[in-house]
Amino acid sequence: MMILITYDVDTTDKKGAKRLRQVAKSCVNHGKRVQNSVFECVLNEAQFTALVHQLDLIIDKEKDNIRFYNLGKSWNRKVTTLGVNTSFDITDDLIV
Repeated sequence: MMILITYDVDTTDKKGAKRLRQVAKSCVNHGKRVQNSVFECVLNEAQFTALVHQLDLIIDKEKDNIRFYNLGKSWNRKVTTLGVNTSFDITDDLIV
């Protein structure tokens, strides 16, 4: 399933900046960054549950916010892009 993850981490102190880096790193390990604080991730249920738990341990629940949007399996019909599209279909094969 395609999960869209967005986050807002309070970076007014050094601890916030550290949390921001940790959240971004966790998301990078599971998907593709499509904007500064937005990731597209193709995950199964177990991977999604593990990622939510991992992020829950990182954030400060009084200051930070993470949103998960489950776009399902037919996600490509639900996404419209305007402007420069530097993204690629993360479900396709990638040759490096």
